[in-house]
This record gives sequence, C-alpha cells and structure tokens, in this order.
Amino acid sequence: MGINHYMETRIDFDECKQQAEQGDLEAQYKLGVAYFLGEGVEQDDVESIKWRTMAAKQGYVEAQYDLGAAYLLGEGVTQNPNESVRWYALAAEQGHADAQYHLGLAYYLGQGVEQDSAEAISWIRKSAEQGSAFVQNNLGRLYASGQGVEHDFSEAIYWIRKAAEQDFPAAQCSLGVEYMRGSIVQQDYKEGINWYRKAAEQGYVDAQFNLGVMYYKGQGVLKDYVMAHMYWNIAAVSGDKDAIELRGVVEKDMTSSQIEKAQDLSREWMQKHQ
Repeated sequence: MGINHYMETRIDFDECKQQAEQGDLEAQYKLGVAYFLGEGVEQDDVESIKWRTMAAKQGYVEAQYDLGAAYLLGEGVTQNPNESVRWYALAAEQGHADAQYHLGLAYYLGQGVEQDSAEAISWIRKSAEQGSAFVQNNLGRLYASGQGVEHDFSEAIYWIRKAAEQDFPAAQCSLGVEYMRGSIVQQDYKEGINWYRKAAEQGYVDAQFNLGVMYYKGQGVLKDYVMAHMYWNIAAVSGDKDAIELRGVVEKDMTSSQIEKAQDLSREWMQKHQ
C-alpha cells in the first residue's frame, strides 16, 4: 500500500513540498501522506486529503487507492462508500491489485455500489492473478463455499493451493482440511498432515490444534497421545480454548512421565519454530 511504501522511504519535507507545488505527482502524494502521518509537519487531515486528491485526479494510482481506503474508513474525510468505490475503481482500472480486491469486495457486499457477485468475482480474480496469497485464498474459499458464486471445486483447490504454495498459513491449513475431508480432493491424510505442519510451524493455531486431533485419532499418523498433547499444548499457549479442553481430556489417559515428555517436546518445538 502507498502509505506503507512512504514510511519505508522517508522524505525531506521542505524539498517534497517544493516539488509538489511545481506539479510533481509523486511529491504531491508523498506530501499528502506526510500530513496524514504528521511526519516532518503537524498532522493535518485537510492538507493530507488536498494533496492526495490533487495527485489522484491526475492519475497517480497510489493516491487513488489511498483515497478509496480513506473514504471507506472515514480517515480524514467523512465516510462515503460511494466515493470510496469511485477511487478504488480508478486505481483498479490501472491494475492496482489491492484496489481490484477492495473493488471486488465492494461489489460482493453491495457497499457503495449495487451488489453484483459476477463483477465482484471478476475483480477479485484480477487481483488474485497478480499473486496476492491473501486474495488467492479468499477467492478459493468463495468457490468452495459457493457464496456469491457457483460452487467450483477445481477453482477452489487451484486458488487455495496457489496461496498455500506461497507459504500463506491460512491456505495451508485450508488445504489440509480439504485433504482430510476428501470432499473436493481425493482424501489423503498424509498430505493433510503435511499441510497442517507447514501452517503450524508458522504459528497458525488452527493447524496446531488439528494436528493434535490427528495424533489423538491416529489419522495419517500413528495414534500418539504424547504428540497430541504436545500440539494441543502449543495451541493452548495462544489461548485456544478447545486445545486447553482436549489437552485435559487426553491427560486422563497418560502417565505423569508421558505428560512431562509432551511438555518438554512442546517447549522444544516452540523454541525451534517461534
């Protein structure tokens, strides 16, 4: 996003203002962001919107995207979903991936524009094709659920897998779930475990919990209460209530030495992966 990029490339305020006043679009945008953040100048929403709008009206795509977000959230301006969609659309037409996603979301929700599922999917897909794992995963889940789009399991798996292969943990966990269920892909517990592990090692709590279940039931792995306890203990550290409950359940069938071993393993695992 534009503001994040600006924060990585700080400016000389006076020099930037001079360039902006001379008509430099990038400088106008950066000056607007400087006023928004209060960087090098007193924070001023009016000046921020003025300069970003100036750049956006002349086609500066990051400014157009930022204005879409500003009007959506009411940041520095009165909240206005219609105006948000107008700016998102201008940026989306220029190929801005985040703007394409948010425009699609607006169509999906009917927020600032008449609800149109086909248009929503069209824009979200354009964004996904630019490589955002977050958007790819969301698109896959839409196809899997059939919410706002016809069920298309091959499209669902295609997009979820694309995101998972980029190490997006939510997608990795989702892919693991689908392999366990076997409803839209051929059931394969070992493949499901593989994707759960990838997500779990990135700290994704649902995957950690699910691995505990797999070891408790012996699905895709040998039944192992020590390992089940280990994964539930790891998830419990993040406050997962179900993991806390099931850890207590499995402890009833474990010896004190097994519990101690599970606790040691969970500490080692967390030191390695977190």
